[in-house]
Amino acid sequence: MSPMIQGLITIVLGVGGCIAYFWASNLLLDKVIFPATGPNPGRNINRASMWRPWLFLFPALFAMGLYLVYPVVGSFIRSLYNRAGNDFVGFGNYETMFADEGFRTALLNNFLWVLVVPAASTFLGLLVAQLTDRLSWGNIAKSLIFMPMAISFVGASLIWKFVYANDSDIGILNAIRDFVGLGPIDVLQLPFWNNFFLMVILIWIQTGFAMVILSAALRGIPEETVEAAIIDGANPFQVFFRIKVPQIASTIMVVWTTITILVLKVFDIVYTMTGGNFGTEILPSYMMAYMFRDDGRATAVAFVIMIIVLPVMIWNIRQARAEMR
Repeated sequence: MSPMIQGLITIVLGVGGCIAYFWASNLLLDKVIFPATGPNPGRNINRASMWRPWLFLFPALFAMGLYLVYPVVGSFIRSLYNRAGNDFVGFGNYETMFADEGFRTALLNNFLWVLVVPAASTFLGLLVAQLTDRLSWGNIAKSLIFMPMAISFVGASLIWKFVYANDSDIGILNAIRDFVGLGPIDVLQLPFWNNFFLMVILIWIQTGFAMVILSAALRGIPEETVEAAIIDGANPFQVFFRIKVPQIASTIMVVWTTITILVLKVFDIVYTMTGGNFGTEILPSYMMAYMFRDDGRATAVAFVIMIIVLPVMIWNIRQARAEMR
């Protein structure tokens, strides 16, 4: 059977199944469970109205439970067993993981990524959005800055691998060092600082994303407030930091939290550039390192990553709800 026919059959069955479910659930509710007949029909109608939303929500709740809640609970239970899944070790995987110096290094590096990358990307995106709006060729500049967003993380890493190459004939960074009379250096093997050179890659990619969102927010600021500030004698810096930035603060936080969640899931850049060596290990790469070993800590690491991401997501949801009020 061709994929097109399979897709059509899936659509027909899916839409038809939804229609049949809603029709059958309404019929069951109104005719069988709470019929609008008997000595007290009004009470049955009220009960049916209370249950009807839950019947309509049931397919979505079931799907969310199956694809979101069940994997989380299942992953936690799985983390309490060995890799084969036949030996219950309790919190042994967590104890082994936290006792490992490699995990502590990965955790520290992850916190560095969370502190540096979202802040730098958001700040640079905001700065570029403000400056390019004042240029006649600002749209061209925005297109060039946004272009890295179209590149995969692996592709971007390979590009920057040439930039960081330990060869003045290939690596741009070492070519500059050679021009000023300094010797070549492999920045990816510099302890601690090599993490920041890896962060530059993600900042380079995400600055375009922040710029597009924040540029749209800046354009939405009422001109009356800016003009009033200028009339009152505010200089450009005061207009920007005291008038514009407070009005788009919620958008800035959305951009920051979105990039933060992305940072906590980054794996490709570290794996492509260093493979997690030279002290550049982060939690996702640490998890992959133990994925195929005779050790159950990979699932434990995945659960730790989820716990770290959870507060950011909860805060983001609360902010979104506060804006809707």
